[in-house]
Amino acid sequence: MQTPRSTRLLLEFLLLASNLPHALAADIEAVRKETLHSYDGPIVPGVDTRSLHAKALCGYQGWFNAEGDGAGRGFTHWVKGPSPIPAPGNIRVDLWPDLSEFPADEHFATQLKYKDGKPGEVFSSFNRQTVLRHFQWMRSAGIDGVLVQRFVGGLQNPIVLRHTNTVLSHCREGAHRTGRTYAVEYDLSGLREGSIDRVIDDWKSLRGQMHLGEDPAYLHHGGKPVVEVWGIGFNDGRKYTLDECRKLVKFLREDGCCVICGVPTGWRTLNRDAVADKALLEVVRLAHIVSPWTVGRYGTLDEVAKHAEKCWVPDLAWCRGNSIEYMPVVFPGFSWHNQHAGRLDQIPRLQGKFLWKQFCEVKRSGAKMVNVAMFDEVDEGTAIFKCLNDLPTANGAELLGFDGLPSNFYLNLVGRGGRLMRGEMRESDGM
Repeated sequence: MQTPRSTRLLLEFLLLASNLPHALAADIEAVRKETLHSYDGPIVPGVDTRSLHAKALCGYQGWFNAEGDGAGRGFTHWVKGPSPIPAPGNIRVDLWPDLSEFPADEHFATQLKYKDGKPGEVFSSFNRQTVLRHFQWMRSAGIDGVLVQRFVGGLQNPIVLRHTNTVLSHCREGAHRTGRTYAVEYDLSGLREGSIDRVIDDWKSLRGQMHLGEDPAYLHHGGKPVVEVWGIGFNDGRKYTLDECRKLVKFLREDGCCVICGVPTGWRTLNRDAVADKALLEVVRLAHIVSPWTVGRYGTLDEVAKHAEKCWVPDLAWCRGNSIEYMPVVFPGFSWHNQHAGRLDQIPRLQGKFLWKQFCEVKRSGAKMVNVAMFDEVDEGTAIFKCLNDLPTANGAELLGFDGLPSNFYLNLVGRGGRLMRGEMRESDGM
């Protein structure tokens, strides 16, 4: 007797579905084999990669793609949703990158226009030369290096994983070629409950196939390779649990890593942006370094000073009492207009005064290291890399410039922030 067509189709679907996990695992392993390799390129001496002390590191998103860059992801992070090309009505960034030093093959045209009719152009982080140039900018400005963001939500998507691994490889090469340092920062945002083993499996693959942490440019502290786990204890409805965070931090410690825990501003007092759960403090006590997120938590020079007094100083005292080190986060300003319809230039940069005030307060607090958010974050208007004042807004786009300052102004300011942390310059010399 023949099986009805509907039944056959159902059986075929169930068979396909049952094989999906195996096929997906095979695809992921294929991507890892393609993208994860030991480093055997040039090595240029530079910053001391043996310690986080006296360093200013930047977060490096590396999440930008463009149609035709070879990643197969279209325009990613330049646009909102599935829009095919950046246009005035769908862009999600508030700052516009300066590509004046980029050759033509690193430019990708958008539908934004300048007054003369020329299109606004963007870059792709998938492009090796683009990332290497970013590291050259760091070297020129005296920036120590980066924490390379690794978004765990894409680790099970072979296309996203290929991009993520490729960018990490570019950053590793850039650090070696310019004498900078780098380390991995896992961002847990988007992780589902019960999925923490995927992060553990990913770190094992980086260690086993890429030999991450063994090359000279990888950042160490206390003789251990540095890894940050960001997103622990926020009260914004995340699906993963503090127990899962504890499991990941314990695993990384047992693997011989120096673990930074990226936590909310209210981590110590269990209020504000933090969960009111003492289990958060139990996780933090497993860390070697704690780094509270501050972007958007203050917005004026007076508020910076008050935040330092109410948070950084007592946080640091708590950490010292628990034999943990402390890494404050600073940011140049904030603007979330195109992505979330917020006010353009919501937290003004004050021509660098806002960021420099934070560096000074971090130094006064007694902290020995600082994290700068972010190197390339044009989405939230926190980028410190080269951005334009002459903007492609002729056909209706709304963008923010650097107040007429040179495009490398904030790169150099962060470099001076690092010198301040090392005691090589005074606060009064920064601005």
